[in-house]
Amino acid sequence: MTEKTTRRNFLLTSVAVAGSIVGANALQTDSSNAATSPATMLERVLGRTGVKVPIFGLGCGSTKMPLSQKGKEREAVAIIERALELGIRYFDTAASYGPSEDYLGKVLPPHRSNVFLASKTYEKNRDGVWRELERSLKRLKTDYLDLWQLHSIAFPEQLKTIFSPSGAIKALEEIQQQKLVRFVGITGHREPDVMIEALRRYSFHTTLIPVNAADKHHPRPYFPGVLEVAQKQNVGVIAMKVPAYGKLFQAGGLTSMLQAFNYSLSQPGVHCCIISADHVKQLEENAWIASIFRQLNDTELAAIEERTAKIWQDTTFYRSWG
Repeated sequence: MTEKTTRRNFLLTSVAVAGSIVGANALQTDSSNAATSPATMLERVLGRTGVKVPIFGLGCGSTKMPLSQKGKEREAVAIIERALELGIRYFDTAASYGPSEDYLGKVLPPHRSNVFLASKTYEKNRDGVWRELERSLKRLKTDYLDLWQLHSIAFPEQLKTIFSPSGAIKALEEIQQQKLVRFVGITGHREPDVMIEALRRYSFHTTLIPVNAADKHHPRPYFPGVLEVAQKQNVGVIAMKVPAYGKLFQAGGLTSMLQAFNYSLSQPGVHCCIISADHVKQLEENAWIASIFRQLNDTELAAIEERTAKIWQDTTFYRSWG
């Protein structure tokens, strides 16, 4: 089952949430205002940042998403503007996400004081981090970022570079001192042990990691390991790969985005998530799902994990990315 097919049929069918059936009529009634009304979302404090953010933010990097594609300004701007109307205040982009930062810079400046703006850099040394930050600030048309993240921490060798005298940590400290960035974080979707070591070696404010029911079956799962360390240090945890680019919805897997969302946001220590949107309607559906989030119990979480037990190899493809 493809992500597109799942989303099209999602409001027309019953949604099984770990054995609890929500009728299609109820879903259609509850979602009827999704296209016209701002979603009321639960907010959580993002770890030791002390900042309260909605549990759902807009991820701005995806091969199908207009924000990551050249020549898609009209579609990209429509998604950003609709996100603001829906009450979405967390926007996550990166220097490497095509024209994403440029598109955000065309819409967000008048709303800057009301949004939490996060970007990332693949650079691992001091000078590279500085160059990309300056570029990102210019493209986003802002004089500061709420969150600047070292992107895709995957190998021990990268840690050696990051923590060297001329490494990225040096730049992060300088950037914070100059108040160009409020908080700093790390992201990763390959080796959780590397992420754990980074969190132990430096007081990052946040970490962005995969949190979904398929990753739980991986021989080197990201949680509970990374989540436990993050909780002890009060690190803000942002979940990514929540639907695994729709792979979770294949035959024999999950049946709805509601299951995927509730699973990820019910994990202890997870504060919020970022999910991309290929078009406005998809964004509206995701915002509506976030507005009806329900904390799942252990039995319900286990039932969802069971649905991914036979498809985890295919749905954790991102674990090979470096």
